[in-house]
Amino acid sequence: MSVLRNGVNLYYAGSMTSLRPFHIAFPVHDLEAARAFYGGVLGCPEGRSAPEWVDFDLFGHQIVAHLDPDMRPGNSHAGASNAVDGHDVPVPHFGVVLTMEDWKALAARVEAAGIPFGIAPHIRFAGQPGEQATMFFRDPSGNALEFKAFADLGQLFARA
Repeated sequence: MSVLRNGVNLYYAGSMTSLRPFHIAFPVHDLEAARAFYGGVLGCPEGRSAPEWVDFDLFGHQIVAHLDPDMRPGNSHAGASNAVDGHDVPVPHFGVVLTMEDWKALAARVEAAGIPFGIAPHIRFAGQPGEQATMFFRDPSGNALEFKAFADLGQLFARA
């Protein structure tokens, strides 16, 4: 049995364990730029909103862009990173583990929109436990996002 919400399977890796949507709130410098990016480029349906915040449905998860008028455009945590498999991974970041098909489609949409990749779409940990497709890019306020996919979702928490 499978439960779908907005095309997202809410059962993890066929284990029949219900996967609950996560919620994350993050700052943005401009709500209209956030709407154009999350709604337009990423294709996230908009939920509730107020003059200071907007809810988005990010592949079945609730993300909330909160207006921070003191934030400088494109500069959220721009310098923090950790080395992972030969790349400087921005910290903090958030995203979703997608199907490989959805991951490839999102990579194509982001590229077509002219959004620069901080870490271009590639395979991380090739031939090792936890092998995954990954990409990083930033929203207009500088928040880092990572989207990944696994050929075998059972490798999500694999240890070397």
